[in-house]
Amino acid sequence: MVGAWLLLWGGLALGCRGETAFLRRADDSTGRCTYSFTVASPVEATCPDAGRVPELRAELAALAARLSRLESRERGRGGSGPRGGEAGGARDPQQAALATRLEAAYSELLQAKSRLEEEKGRLEREKEELGRRLESSAQEITRLRATRCPPGGEGPSRDALRVPGKAPRWDPQPLAYQELQSERTEVPVSRLLEETALGRPGSEDSGCGELVWVGKPVVFGRAESIAGKYGVWMKDPEPVPPFTRETTWRVDAVGTEVRQLFQYEAAEQLARGYPAKVHFLPRPLESTGAVVYHGGLFFQPRRSRTVARYDLRGEAVTAEREIPGAGYHGQYPYSWGGYTDIDLAVDETGLWVIYSTEKARGAIVLSKLDPETLEIRRTWETNIRKRGVANSFVICGTLYTVSSYSAPNATINFAYDTATGTSRALSIPFENRFRYLSMVDYNPAERQLFAWDSFNMVTYPIRLSRP
Repeated sequence: MVGAWLLLWGGLALGCRGETAFLRRADDSTGRCTYSFTVASPVEATCPDAGRVPELRAELAALAARLSRLESRERGRGGSGPRGGEAGGARDPQQAALATRLEAAYSELLQAKSRLEEEKGRLEREKEELGRRLESSAQEITRLRATRCPPGGEGPSRDALRVPGKAPRWDPQPLAYQELQSERTEVPVSRLLEETALGRPGSEDSGCGELVWVGKPVVFGRAESIAGKYGVWMKDPEPVPPFTRETTWRVDAVGTEVRQLFQYEAAEQLARGYPAKVHFLPRPLESTGAVVYHGGLFFQPRRSRTVARYDLRGEAVTAEREIPGAGYHGQYPYSWGGYTDIDLAVDETGLWVIYSTEKARGAIVLSKLDPETLEIRRTWETNIRKRGVANSFVICGTLYTVSSYSAPNATINFAYDTATGTSRALSIPFENRFRYLSMVDYNPAERQLFAWDSFNMVTYPIRLSRP
């Protein structure tokens, strides 16, 4: 096209009108492609304005040189010249492969952008919710600080409150009040000096006491699949043959049909990820409130307010009982959610169930259960809001709660003593190493806390004060 254009322009510039034109293309001595043409006029012996012919010829030569440079550059880029065509043809498959990879990478970037936008939206919603809670808490704290306690003679005496069986009914306190009390209360140094070796493995002292210290978490195993984001793992403090105190149990609790109970001969086998046996429960369980005690798995069947006992030797459900008025499937869960309405626990005195009811207005209710029949022996209603704490466990008849499931530096923030029917605020440091604590249970045989923290199965050493 460039050569044809040059030919036409040259013919017009010279003012020559002929019927015949000759175009010649050939390589010169240096190997470059050159063009030359000849136009004969049938009517004119000479062209008019012959005085400008040298000037026009010079311009034509300059254009020819420019055309030559353009063709050389085109050949160097693999263009359409006689030599560039071969180079361009050799590059086509590579260019196609590169284009395919670029398209795939672009598609991945779009998907990642979409995921990030969804995560951004979720975080913004959480931020708004936390902002509302913070504002509500600030208002409640201001109100509490402005409130003055009545004179000592107007309220019930402290001695009257201590009389067994005459403790006044506790009203559930607002969440902001619980947080304020937790922040302002610390464990006395005198109590720390009274620590004993009750929490150390191998201790023969079976006496009870108050929880005064929780150590750093120790990781025993990790769930690799998404079904293990949260779950429950445990040992039986009072096993029956053929099981031992080393037999370890695990349930991955993510999903709507959670039926698999994994059995391991020891915790080391759990760490390797190879179960000795898998039990298939006759009914799916809900959430992370299950425990193993005295040869049975105690769990809450899905979408019910009942508690069931699955016999580990006979591999069948041997008892089932409804917990009157208990909330279930998201009515009164812990703060992290997960349908944790009904939570079972074991301590030195036996089997417990932790829940709430409409009558209790969301406060934690604690009941002692018969491990064979699941009959409720006795019930206590606390003043601790269930949604205001992340989890709870029982040690020596005292209920303890964890302040947060995601804060790295959480605390054991409340204790409710069933012996006296009273609660108190605490501030015992508790580390959430992996920022998603979905289960905490106490094992009275090992004097340790078992926990599930974002795919990780961990234990916490503890210490109790002298009884």
